[in-house]
Amino acid sequence: MATFRLQGSRVLAVDMTGDAVKAKNGSMVAYDGQMAFKKMTGGGEGIRGMVTRRVTGEQMTVMEVKGHGTCWFADRATEINLVQLRGDKLHVEASNLLCTDAGLRTGTSFTGLRGATQGNGLFTTTVEGTGQAAIVSDGPAVVLRVSRQYPLMVDPGAYIAHQGDVHQSFQSGVTFRTFMGEGGGEAFQIRFEGDGLVYVQPSERTTIAGDV
Repeated sequence: MATFRLQGSRVLAVDMTGDAVKAKNGSMVAYDGQMAFKKMTGGGEGIRGMVTRRVTGEQMTVMEVKGHGTCWFADRATEINLVQLRGDKLHVEASNLLCTDAGLRTGTSFTGLRGATQGNGLFTTTVEGTGQAAIVSDGPAVVLRVSRQYPLMVDPGAYIAHQGDVHQSFQSGVTFRTFMGEGGGEAFQIRFEGDGLVYVQPSERTTIAGDV
């Protein structure tokens, strides 16, 4: 299995000894040794994945990198965060997924109104299995714990990913004060309940459900 390590906070180094990884197309910035690069269909899920992603609108262009040596990846100077999966599933916005072990399975998952509020469609990308994944964030990501006792509310524009036994729902915070322009501007939130982790970034992307 390839070894993931960070060099600084914005460059991912992956050491490979005949292993393979799947990475965002065009994210390679340097490599040494012998490497082969191949563009993959349907986010690395083959023809079926390509059809699914076209139907769902969850776009992800992926390349396979395989060889002996070290390959370095980066994406527009964004911050990189390593996630360790041990047979569980990571839900992540496709635009925030940088690199995964080749053995991890990717797919799509229905998010309902949460995806609609973000302007990213009704589906999001899933990564499942045992291995490492690298996700990116606009600024250093904050990892927040969700417990069964304390649910977590997250602004849709700051959400990156979540993992664990976590359930999400859409919650409106619209009040009369919001319509009068006296609210805090956070008209909609994602409510997370259960036991797991939620990754958020300190910068909000533009969403459909921004200020009302």
